[in-house]
Amino acid sequence: MAEPGKGVTAGKLAINVQKRLTRAQEKVLQKLGKADETRDTVFEEMVANFNKQMTEGTKLQKDLKSYLVAVKTMHEASRRLQDCLADMYEPEWFGKEEMDALAEEMIEKEMDNNLEDSDTLWLDYHQSLADKSVACMDTYLTQFPDIKARIAKRDRKMVDFDSARHHFSSLQKGKKKDEAKIAKPAALLEMAAPSWAQGLISAHQVAQTNLSFNQAEEELGRAQRIFEELNVELQDELPSLWDNRVGVYVNTFQSLAGNQEKFHREMGKLSQNLNDIMTKLEEQRQFKKDGTAAEKTGDDAKSEEANHSESASSAPKSAVTNGSEGDLPPGFVYKVKAIHDYAATDGDELELKMGDAVLVLAFDNPDEQDDGWLLGVKESHWVQSKDISAKGVFPENFTQKV
Repeated sequence: MAEPGKGVTAGKLAINVQKRLTRAQEKVLQKLGKADETRDTVFEEMVANFNKQMTEGTKLQKDLKSYLVAVKTMHEASRRLQDCLADMYEPEWFGKEEMDALAEEMIEKEMDNNLEDSDTLWLDYHQSLADKSVACMDTYLTQFPDIKARIAKRDRKMVDFDSARHHFSSLQKGKKKDEAKIAKPAALLEMAAPSWAQGLISAHQVAQTNLSFNQAEEELGRAQRIFEELNVELQDELPSLWDNRVGVYVNTFQSLAGNQEKFHREMGKLSQNLNDIMTKLEEQRQFKKDGTAAEKTGDDAKSEEANHSESASSAPKSAVTNGSEGDLPPGFVYKVKAIHDYAATDGDELELKMGDAVLVLAFDNPDEQDDGWLLGVKESHWVQSKDISAKGVFPENFTQKV
């Protein structure tokens, strides 16, 4: 039972080898110009579009996967950054509980409330891209290998068709020559045979020629049928595949843009919460700084009042804003607080530190006042010395009215 199997295998192998040799021979003859080649310029254009489409799709798939890797890397970096912030945030700072909750929320908050499983914004973003954009491209590209294989098979069958066509044509020409030779027998066997046998020999030769001719004709018909079936199928599929690429690209990038917009919108809310906490922390720091300065100023004012209580006159006294005890300087207009440091660049300018309280005075000559500049004396200096000789000008936009 094993021998017939081996024989069949060997027979198939011999047939395949013969086909390859025949195809190779046909291609050589076509390149040398000794045999014509079946050409279809419309189909060749379809194949060129197919190759272009497959190359573009493969590149897009590769870039989408690289984008996914970048998203995962950014997720890990963002998580480490949030962990670092939570670790270094001191307990007495404003919003410690809020900061802990925010850090936890940025790790655990869901982006899509409809999901049953709680997942991070980053993980959900990554998963959405993988499930929609990348999976769409993967599905799209799975059809290309099969079509590519059928295009290659169609090319081989076209060579087989050309070879069978040329073989049949050569037999047609040879048949006419053989018929002429049979009409004039010249073989030794025919000359030696009796007259009654010569007709049988001629009939045998005609039968052999007809048999080869019929076999070649059948082979040509079979090769043509196989080639045309593949050719028709691909001519229907390739234009449709080429047109579908636009829809695939639209779906892929719409999904990508939608996921990006949703992710950044939710992450923007968390980032705004973080920014609000940082703003309040700065306000807390400034409030503590101002409170310390006011407490020191109040103590100095009380000490000055005690020293001058015996010599105080009965003239009425008005309180300075924010509870400072003391007379207002001549020409007092209103009070401001420095919101930025200002380094004096001239002798008549007043140097400021953020948080300094300044009593604004009227200019003796209004024409001397420049736009955007004020004249004043620091409240702490006036309370201590009641002297306005230390007055100076300063930029208005570095202060805030209180």
